[in-house]
Amino acid sequence: MEKYSEMSREQLLALKKELDQQYADIKAQGLALDMSRGKPGTDQLDLSMGMMQVLADGAELKCETGVDCRNYGVIDGIPEAKRLLGEISEVDPEHIIIYGNSSLNVMFDSIARSMTHGVMGNTPWSKLDKVKFLCPVPGYDRHFKITEFFGIEMINVPMTPEGPDMDMVEKLVSEDPAIKGIWCVPKYSNPQGYTYSARTVQRFANLKPAAPDFRIYWDNAYSVHHLYDEDQDFLLEILTECAKAGNPDIVYKFTSTSKISFPGSGIAAVAASKANLEDFRKYMQIQTIGHDKLNQLRHVRFFKNLEGVHEHMRKHANIIRPKFELVLDILNKELGGLGIGQWTTPKGGYFISFDSMKGCAKNIVAKAKEAGVVMTGAGATYPYGKDPEDSNIRIAPTFPSMEELEKAAYVFVVCVKLASVEKLLGE
Repeated sequence: MEKYSEMSREQLLALKKELDQQYADIKAQGLALDMSRGKPGTDQLDLSMGMMQVLADGAELKCETGVDCRNYGVIDGIPEAKRLLGEISEVDPEHIIIYGNSSLNVMFDSIARSMTHGVMGNTPWSKLDKVKFLCPVPGYDRHFKITEFFGIEMINVPMTPEGPDMDMVEKLVSEDPAIKGIWCVPKYSNPQGYTYSARTVQRFANLKPAAPDFRIYWDNAYSVHHLYDEDQDFLLEILTECAKAGNPDIVYKFTSTSKISFPGSGIAAVAASKANLEDFRKYMQIQTIGHDKLNQLRHVRFFKNLEGVHEHMRKHANIIRPKFELVLDILNKELGGLGIGQWTTPKGGYFISFDSMKGCAKNIVAKAKEAGVVMTGAGATYPYGKDPEDSNIRIAPTFPSMEELEKAAYVFVVCVKLASVEKLLGE
């Protein structure tokens, strides 16, 4: 296939005519397809329905220490839930606190508490002139929305297949005490599906921040979300590395069962040093009398242990792997060699990251919407919704059916081709 950039103006005009016709035909179909968010499909949610039966009539509703899970008590999680989420997080149960249904909620709370009361006795951020956060880009839009909500200045750090640009992270963190944290999705990152290399994790653990209250917000959302049984990414465990580096307090590690069991009705947890967890418990005692222990019990009875979780996640992979492969296959067939886009080939997680020619992403997403396919907004993967290159688009293949996904992927490639031709003709 000839690269678009090497075509003559006449060839491009002829191609545009052809693409305009294809686009008009698509619009005439009146499609209504949604590829905007990384949501599990209905058949994935069905996998966890047995969880609704495990606490049926006659089930023992006490946890292993004899506490009645229907009542108040046990502020930081029942022991068996700490064990299970500890196994998922690769930490001992004493390094974990179990929360409610959402790790994003815990991240929001952690930033809010840092603003009002400070971190481990340090000055509350709201009393400082300036507070900054590092944001690996492209990244997770909801992370950036939290720091934006609190008026924290966000600094873009480029992502590489090894993780964030660590030369830049080390330099900024060591020089500027106003930098209080960094957002990370270290495994099968959102949106690129990259996993941080061992060297990157070690460099994180060995950071020498100018701010004593600097924290790494390590959102390990996709720790068990592999697409393949044999070919899986490996992520070094951050808390162990931080302890080895003499930096035990530098990280908060978040996880949840949101895309394991039921998003919105899962369990969230934080793994951290004992000193950090003490800091957390202080405010929790004011904030809550305890989280939903029946939900904790339900999860433990259903999954039993880490092997039960892995077995369950293989079933998820069997459903979503063909969806990823379908999209990647269409991208390769339709766009391969044209020089108008590149994309990641993740081994896990929920997204494919697509980079168009500079200045085309907004146009592509708008065209797709007009043709009946809703994508994540262009720019969403950057702080303040501003992608400086206007090129990154997040593709979320999990929610639509295979049939819908195939249609949506073809609409997407037509929009990419059309926007690219328009861009080249405009130049």
